[in-house]
Amino acid sequence: MSGSVEIWIAGQAIAQDQRYVRVCETFHPPTIYLHPSAFRPGTLHPSTGRPSFCEWKGVASYWDVSAVDGTDRRIRAGWSYSNPTQAFSLLAGWISVYPRRVDTCMLEEEMVLAQPGEFYGGWISPWIQGPFKGDPNHPELI
Repeated sequence: MSGSVEIWIAGQAIAQDQRYVRVCETFHPPTIYLHPSAFRPGTLHPSTGRPSFCEWKGVASYWDVSAVDGTDRRIRAGWSYSNPTQAFSLLAGWISVYPRRVDTCMLEEEMVLAQPGEFYGGWISPWIQGPFKGDPNHPELI
């Protein structure tokens, strides 16, 4: 897709681009993925810890993100699929971040809210309506 995307930490836009991949899943707000070139040098750091597995996309690895000088590091704030399933092959190498783990995410010049809960990484823009998985007011959305 095309449209502006920005991710901010410590008053700095650590990622900016005019293109992104939007993934929609049942009862989730879209997840936005950026090409690694959208991130400023010094802001992406491979994270330690276990990978995770998505039955649809495959094995995810994680990224820490930070300010340009490496400070204000956000542990496991981003993830990517280096070798996704065939159906999601377009995501290979692209990176998404959890909006709740950075200071601000902007999508097409609108501030994004984080999907409820600690597990999910959806980007709730003003034009998206819930309820969504992770919302404690809607436990039926499992």
